[in-house]
Amino acid sequence: MVDDDRRWLILVMSLSGRAGSARMRIWRALRSLGATALRDGVYLLPASPGRYQALQHQADAIQALGGKSLLLEVGDASMETTEVLPALFDRNSDYQELLEAVAHWQKECPSLEERDAQRRLLQLQRRFQAIVEIDFFPGAAREQAVMALADAEATYNRSFVPDEPKANRGEIPRLECSEFRGRLWATRRHLWVDRVASAWLIQRFIDPEARFLWMESPEQCPAEALGFDFDGAAFTHVDDKVTFEVLMASFTLDGDTALVRLGELVHYLDVGGAPVPEAAGFKLMLSGARERCPDDDTLLAHVGPVLDDLYQAYGSADG
Repeated sequence: MVDDDRRWLILVMSLSGRAGSARMRIWRALRSLGATALRDGVYLLPASPGRYQALQHQADAIQALGGKSLLLEVGDASMETTEVLPALFDRNSDYQELLEAVAHWQKECPSLEERDAQRRLLQLQRRFQAIVEIDFFPGAAREQAVMALADAEATYNRSFVPDEPKANRGEIPRLECSEFRGRLWATRRHLWVDRVASAWLIQRFIDPEARFLWMESPEQCPAEALGFDFDGAAFTHVDDKVTFEVLMASFTLDGDTALVRLGELVHYLDVGGAPVPEAAGFKLMLSGARERCPDDDTLLAHVGPVLDDLYQAYGSADG
């Protein structure tokens, strides 16, 4: 593709009216890709290798059904009135409907059961991701949706994750892992995103011999323990960083790009921010694990391999 020439994919298709159900499947597939119809049987998409392969798959399916198809890739110079084409992919109305749904959820959240509130929030997050996947020319509407969902995540945490720590202000001291081996680490019981991810980080990268104490309240923290993720803890929120990110910075782990990406996931699910595609799935898994696991030791052992897999996947993607 030529960088200074926007490229377009055009699928021209013809399929017998007798192939009603097959035609509907193909139409739904094209719609899920974000294709727009220029006229009956002519579909347009901004070009990319992935979209080309997806359209070629549909073109092959049409021919297998006895129809005709032609897939073309052209540049702006080959088409007239290309300045109006991006407007055909305007997703503002989709974002507006999502914003209205988020606002409705925000209003109802305080009166909902935790499971129902979480289920509906996950649906909204997945709906956002589905729009993003076909939002080829993003604008202000996407940013509004990002902020609305971040606020919704914060609302959920305020309603159903009590005693979240308040952020401290100040510098984060740099520490040596070698000085924190075999220590007792303490945090609030019934682990949620930041606490379980922080415990995994401690065990995996900071103190492989760590012992954990899960407390009913921060007042139970022994003097010899290293507290994390509660007000007054040795490691807790600082400025705009959640505890996971503070631990990364404290022990000079913030140069690991895979951990940074995990930190973005934890940050979003704990205090909001830029949505992360994997967030909805991880949150759903963690919610199920909390119900299945009889105690926090079991929960950490259950969730640890999932975080290992995410860390591996993020590292592979960066490589």
